[in-house]
Amino acid sequence: MSAATAVSPVSSPEKVNELEQRLETLQKDYADLNTAIFEAAQVHRRLCAPSLIRYGSFEIASEIFAVRHLPGDFFTVEETERGLVFALGDIGGKGLAAGMWVTHLIGLIRTHTAVSSDPHTIAAAVNRDIARLVSVEPLSTMFIGRLDAGSGTLDYCSAGHPAALLLRADGQLESLSEGGPMLGAVPSASFPCGTVQLRTDDVMLVCSDGILESFDEAEREFGVHRLEAEFRRAQGGSVESILFSVLGAVQDFAAPRPLTDDMTLVIVRNTNERNM
Repeated sequence: MSAATAVSPVSSPEKVNELEQRLETLQKDYADLNTAIFEAAQVHRRLCAPSLIRYGSFEIASEIFAVRHLPGDFFTVEETERGLVFALGDIGGKGLAAGMWVTHLIGLIRTHTAVSSDPHTIAAAVNRDIARLVSVEPLSTMFIGRLDAGSGTLDYCSAGHPAALLLRADGQLESLSEGGPMLGAVPSASFPCGTVQLRTDDVMLVCSDGILESFDEAEREFGVHRLEAEFRRAQGGSVESILFSVLGAVQDFAAPRPLTDDMTLVIVRNTNERNM
């Protein structure tokens, strides 16, 4: 065996140039991908409702946190002759694939809202459409409601979504759970509606399961009981302060663990102050 010291061959100028070109191409592809993701996120933002809406005597605040680049959660509103129709949806899965389905589902909701503003009719129609694509589209959940600004009446139904919480001004807490299965699970499913009256200073909370299923370092789930407690604690504030108080509590609970699912929170309050 030779005792001579091995010397690594020096890369030729042509090889160095080839590697530099490959690196430049990869960097450009990466930059293009980031730009495309950013543009897709902007489309998602434009499809969803503004973070604060005033409708008659009602204020509605919402926030969506994506666990990856593009959220599979959405919150959309449509004003109709019979009231404000709003829907919070949660597409199965995460990231780009789930985010791409958001556009399709919001389109279905708006199409059927143009025909009927009844929540159960919209939910049933969207469910039938999605069931036809069940082999490709992930199962999704949705909470949909129609708010009458004049009477304060809320007609709602859930499609496999976590129950909304209605906190009365006197401290009574109600669970709004009427509805049917997840969208796409049963093609012929019906979605019974519930009806409640939102009176002065009543507050409603609707969230995606990413809120409830946030875990701390001990693998404990945030869950409904903690959500109810934080909701009560924040009750006296504005819709925005209630929203960020609850979100802050969830994030503090889960820290320092990273998010594992998209989180969406919506707060609706009857302020009894006319804005229209």
